[in-house]
Amino acid sequence: MSVEALKKPRLTTSAMIASIASEGQRTEAAPFGHALVEAARHNPNIVGLTADLSKYTDLHIFGQAFPERHFQMGMAEQLLMAAAGGMAKEGLAPFATTYAVFATRRAYDFIHQVIAEENLNVKICAALPGLTTGYGPSHQATDDLALMRAVPNMTVIDPCDALDTTQAVAAMAEHQGPVYMRLLRGKVPLLLDEYGYRFELGKAKLLRDGKDVLIISSGIMTMRALEVAERMQGGAAEVAVLHVPTLKPLDETTIIEQCRRSGRLVVVAENHSTVGGLGEAVALALLKARVSPAFQQIALPDAFLDAGALPTLHDRYGISTDTMVARIQQWLA
Repeated sequence: MSVEALKKPRLTTSAMIASIASEGQRTEAAPFGHALVEAARHNPNIVGLTADLSKYTDLHIFGQAFPERHFQMGMAEQLLMAAAGGMAKEGLAPFATTYAVFATRRAYDFIHQVIAEENLNVKICAALPGLTTGYGPSHQATDDLALMRAVPNMTVIDPCDALDTTQAVAAMAEHQGPVYMRLLRGKVPLLLDEYGYRFELGKAKLLRDGKDVLIISSGIMTMRALEVAERMQGGAAEVAVLHVPTLKPLDETTIIEQCRRSGRLVVVAENHSTVGGLGEAVALALLKARVSPAFQQIALPDAFLDAGALPTLHDRYGISTDTMVARIQQWLA
């Protein structure tokens, strides 16, 4: 065993569900639950539904504030989506919460046929996106964005932090039509307020500029990208970060504009499989626009991932800050 390995603290099983926040990073508790309560105060048609996971999607906060508008559907995700569709047809604005694997894989046909085909005003908020749990393939939603991007009428959102989540909920409440949002729950990192950020549906945001590398990212990978930029600043490279919170509709105009700048390595970073997510969406946009920068992708492999402690898995599959820095330095060399 190496000296470095001996120095690392021993990880316990709690690390399988550890916070995605870096050590010392500011966090905000349950931003989704509090944002939904605020939205519901202004819109009496908002209701909250869950499939036996109210506490684990932060919907319990909404249930405490509006018990008469909180519906516990039991472990029946297909019923959850069908009921949400029925409520929307009657004029309500349902927010349906469960784990991302159950929302997308188990209830896909109900989302497709009941909600999306009729363009109903249902908001699907799905926890444990990508590799944010160490409980193996049964709980790791590494393909959810690909599935939801393929559904007509569906808007797809992958927020970065607590601020992004809070503002996205408000925008979703105003938007008419089905939305799928990856849900960050519990103690969620807070960092975008330092960049003067404001969420706009369908808009990408350049958080910082740099002449050597452009990282195009969504979700928690924007947090990682900003850490990479800080780590490499003043030495290895100047790194720009373009945050893409809305994958559908995709802000192709801003992406293409940033990728037209010559001399930069373009890296798409996502907490999702290499298949069907942000990387493929960006690559297609660039191909259609005939823009061809040096292009690389940081993403999860097209495979069933291991179970284990999240820090270990993030290193193993290349989405930790350390592994991202190493790969980008290698590509630049």
